[in-house]
Amino acid sequence: MPATIRDVARESGVHISTVSRTFSAPHLVNAETRSRVLACAEHLGYRPNRAARALITGRTHNIGLIVADIANPFFPPLIKAAESQARQRDYHIFVTDTNEDASVEEDLVRALAKQVDGVLLCSPRMSNSLIEQLSREVPLVVVNRQLTGLPTVVMDVAQGARLAIDHLNGLGHRRIALVAGPRGSWTSREIRRSAMSAARAGDADLTVIGPNQPTEDGGMAVAEQIVRAGVTAVLAYNDLMAIGLIEGLTAQGQRVPEDVSVVGIDDIALSRLTRPKLTTVATPTAAAGRAAVDMLLAHGDDRRTTAQITLQTELVIRDSTGPGPGPHSHADPGGVVATALGDVASYAKE
Repeated sequence: MPATIRDVARESGVHISTVSRTFSAPHLVNAETRSRVLACAEHLGYRPNRAARALITGRTHNIGLIVADIANPFFPPLIKAAESQARQRDYHIFVTDTNEDASVEEDLVRALAKQVDGVLLCSPRMSNSLIEQLSREVPLVVVNRQLTGLPTVVMDVAQGARLAIDHLNGLGHRRIALVAGPRGSWTSREIRRSAMSAARAGDADLTVIGPNQPTEDGGMAVAEQIVRAGVTAVLAYNDLMAIGLIEGLTAQGQRVPEDVSVVGIDDIALSRLTRPKLTTVATPTAAAGRAAVDMLLAHGDDRRTTAQITLQTELVIRDSTGPGPGPHSHADPGGVVATALGDVASYAKE
């Protein structure tokens, strides 16, 4: 006969409600007691009935995680970190992909709302007003977009764009292009705003090309425009576009970085494998995934929050950037990490 919750309570010398909390809200149970209960449950072969527990607690212990494009290497580290963090709290994550489509995004949030305790909405393409409306139907945490009144986790791409433009300026580049991301992207708007400000401060001309698809093909497609623009350096919306752009520039007879310097954003694994190795802005995607799960579960503890967490980015200098044609300081050595601020998270609670 299978072990019951009563058997575990009797074996571990605690009340049934303590056993229940150990499995439904382990962070609320004393560490020593939690370990004893889990050990007894393991010894007896007890497994909680998730469906029954959901009926009692009103929680499914499931979380929805919606990403813009699961094929984009930016997302897997975030997904893995979120899943790991959720498992520590006895939650499971359902991952879905919108293929950069705002209407699909809305449908998925509504479909998941009845099956999960909350949704992590990563790099959304929907309007702010629609996101706010959906947040009244299901608890949401928005990742990679700042929204007043909703819990958000953002990576400071504005800081990263500023570091990238300052780096290119320091190498003597005065004609710089920004290859923008997809239409409706908050991240792309932040990068553009910051890059334009940094270019003005450095007395450089910035040419914005876009919007574009945030893919390798999207980067390859703008190579000819980059050559026609006569720029000597490019900041791309993400690493995939930067890698595609380098391939496209090579096909156009341009050398990187001798003729055109290229900087990406994200620091995906491929950025270290390309030739030349890609100078890029590293974004803390894993930390964002963990923070988003913790923030969402604060909803389940009846601690409704509008906290906003900002995670700092950093510039990783490799081989795809070099001296420009104008007066410049000495070239930065490869493999260097430059940061404007320490790796800290800032919180603002209303």
